[in-house]
Amino acid sequence: MAVVDGRNWLEILSKDECWRLVRHAAVGRLAVIAADGSPEIYPLNIAADGESVVFRTDPGSKLAALQSMPTVAIEVDGFDFDAREGWSVLLVGRAEEIAGKALTQARTLPLAPWSVGEKARWFRLTPTRVSGRAIGERARPART
Repeated sequence: MAVVDGRNWLEILSKDECWRLVRHAAVGRLAVIAADGSPEIYPLNIAADGESVVFRTDPGSKLAALQSMPTVAIEVDGFDFDAREGWSVLLVGRAEEIAGKALTQARTLPLAPWSVGEKARWFRLTPTRVSGRAIGERARPART
């Protein structure tokens, strides 16, 4: 049975449901802390690998932030605007650059960047915290 937060009628997703949704996603947003201490959010292509998420990048602001402050968050979500339903999964942890044999394995994932550039630097986020919420008909209170 679904767990619903009675304050806002959001369904709290289980860890298994969160990973099921993430495994079907190709796009997420990476939240980092920039060198000046401000938060920045970047869209990026992702691929789930077990209970981790892999993404690619090139030199620039995102890479600099990852190298100086590797604790990050990735948000993945989906919406049905007509039905007014949606879900959001938040993955929080430390991003680590992938190298060596692990990189060879990561290259087999279905991870093709949509933006231009080589995106030669590969990273893995193995989250220490996974949470998700859904809103829609399943979570709404019964109408009287």
